[in-house]
Amino acid sequence: MEQTIHNRVGQIYEPFKVRFLEREIGPLQPDEVLVKVRASAICGSDLHIARGLHPSVPLPATIGHEFAGDVAAVGSEVENVQVGQRVTVEPCIVCGKCDACRHGEYGYCEHITFTYRNGDGAMADYVVVKAPYVYQLPDYLTYETGALMEPLSVATHAVRRADVRLGETVLVIGAGAIGMMVAAMCRRSGAGRVIIADHNDSRLQMALQVGATDAVNSGKVDLEQEVARMTGGKGVDKSFECVGRESCFLQAIMTLKRSGTATIVGIYEKPQVTFPASRLVTHEIRIQGAQGYCWDFPIAIAAARDLPLEKFVTHTFPLEQLQQALDTALDKNSGSIKVLIKP
Repeated sequence: MEQTIHNRVGQIYEPFKVRFLEREIGPLQPDEVLVKVRASAICGSDLHIARGLHPSVPLPATIGHEFAGDVAAVGSEVENVQVGQRVTVEPCIVCGKCDACRHGEYGYCEHITFTYRNGDGAMADYVVVKAPYVYQLPDYLTYETGALMEPLSVATHAVRRADVRLGETVLVIGAGAIGMMVAAMCRRSGAGRVIIADHNDSRLQMALQVGATDAVNSGKVDLEQEVARMTGGKGVDKSFECVGRESCFLQAIMTLKRSGTATIVGIYEKPQVTFPASRLVTHEIRIQGAQGYCWDFPIAIAAARDLPLEKFVTHTFPLEQLQQALDTALDKNSGSIKVLIKP
């Protein structure tokens, strides 16, 4: 790459307010890839950042880490992708040197961070990334669905950690994009029954289209009682909390059968939760977290062949309308599931 490229990068500089940084992209490092962004999705974590309440990302912060595009240039040592190929990117940055990385568990890297936290958000014209984290898009994925490989990988990681097995009954709390994708991946993993709970009837109806077998409006009925009724009093084998609220955390553990596992996926703006610790003893339940991904991108890309991911995309905006896009994603009455930016 000889010439200097001018780039716009979207940044949330104070709660609910977006501006663009003007940057120049110079020569690439030998292991770097320049991606021209074709589609970039607003993530739930971007909304936590927009409210100024993300526990790990202080403002100001660039946003955008769910994206797909074209390879515009490659560094001198890059061999896995070529200029012109359609790609998506795993947006994590790891050291490769700590104990976890050396054991192949880079998701637990002691120094893990993400591209957008380093000032390289994908709400931009271009983004520079490291070659090993760039994946070619197969023909069955568009730029729009390719941009959803990151959240699908988050869901994949959570379902793999939960070790969902053939015939199990699963409860997913929260029918946002991640919750629906968790439901879809649970079905692909062989779960016999996937119950999804939310307060939004239209989201629940969509969840039934992508993999859930049962939908419960937990704003209208008591979720614990309803799950007890549906399971003959036993409870579910596995639960997933995909909201990030104390009340949902409680539902995730109180609906479990004995020896069940709750996997916590939501981001908690209020991180302190209180729950009956005796439940851990009397029911021998397990509570675990799931964050990000580790060797999950190839699995998600393969699974995406049979998933109707285009249903998730409800709104599309040009890059210069990033503020309107963010406002739409934050508006509970907009009907949005995935809001996409297309530079």
